Amino acid sequence: VKKAAKKTAKKAKVAKKAAKKAAKKATKKAAAKKKAVKKAAKKTAKKAAAKKKTAKKKVTKASKKVAKKAKAAKKTVKKAAKKKTAKKKR
Repeated sequence: VKKAAKKTAKKAKVAKKAAKKAAKKATKKAAAKKKAVKKAAKKTAKKAAAKKKTAKKKVTKASKKVAKKAKAAKKTVKKAAKKKTAKKKR
């Protein structure tokens, strides 16, 4: 019984690690996108230090765009996954 329990625990650990890796990858990608946005935002902010308000608007617009893109990407990934499973069912 102990051996079996240990095996299942190991399997669970492996699954957890895989899930963590996947999550890390996703967060890394998102972070990279965020960094790019921040850089762009910094540039616009520097350019428009005098026009602070417009710079802020630009930044929020840019971040919103990225957020939208990320959402869309997630959706497409989900759709692709669904398509794959549908094909398998056939």
